[in-house]
Amino acid sequence: MYKKYLKSFLDTFFALIVLILISPLFLALCFAIKIDSKGPIFFKQCRIGKYKKEFYIYKFRSMRIDAPKNQPTHLLKNPDTYITKLGKFLRKSSLDELPQLINILIGQMSFVGPRPALYNQYDLIALRDKFKANDVRPGLTGWAQVNGRDELPIEVKAEYDGEYVLKLSFAFDCLCFLRTFKSVTTAEGVKEGRKEE
Repeated sequence: MYKKYLKSFLDTFFALIVLILISPLFLALCFAIKIDSKGPIFFKQCRIGKYKKEFYIYKFRSMRIDAPKNQPTHLLKNPDTYITKLGKFLRKSSLDELPQLINILIGQMSFVGPRPALYNQYDLIALRDKFKANDVRPGLTGWAQVNGRDELPIEVKAEYDGEYVLKLSFAFDCLCFLRTFKSVTTAEGVKEGRKEE
């Protein structure tokens, strides 16, 4: 019942409520991004959704417009050269993820689920197939994110995503969401790239 009907309803309901409540903060960040650096307010990127259907994820832009577009940030060399001044704060606080509430509102994402893979992360997508993790909507946060985030090898990420699918329930989603606050406040597992030797 929860997986089939209630989860989707709760996602849409709470995404709308949260967007209304944070609208002043949302607008303030839009204004600050525009002042901080040249480029659009939002960054959109092709990701893999439920049943491997492609969609565009939305984030507040935290990098310069000349940054590589389709490469995970933790794989960039010297990512600090691309991240804007405001972007450092947005990424550390995870406020750059707030526009994904729009993705949740329109049914492309969930509050909790496997983080959506880039369309060209073929190895991760294939591993998720093995664990049926491509058969659920991707999430704003997930079981892998609260168990290591960027520090996890993709094989381990996929295993955590598979574990999430097996344990998917209201109680497990609440656990993931509560542990997310700890991860965000401590910036646990955040890795901003490979530094040059």
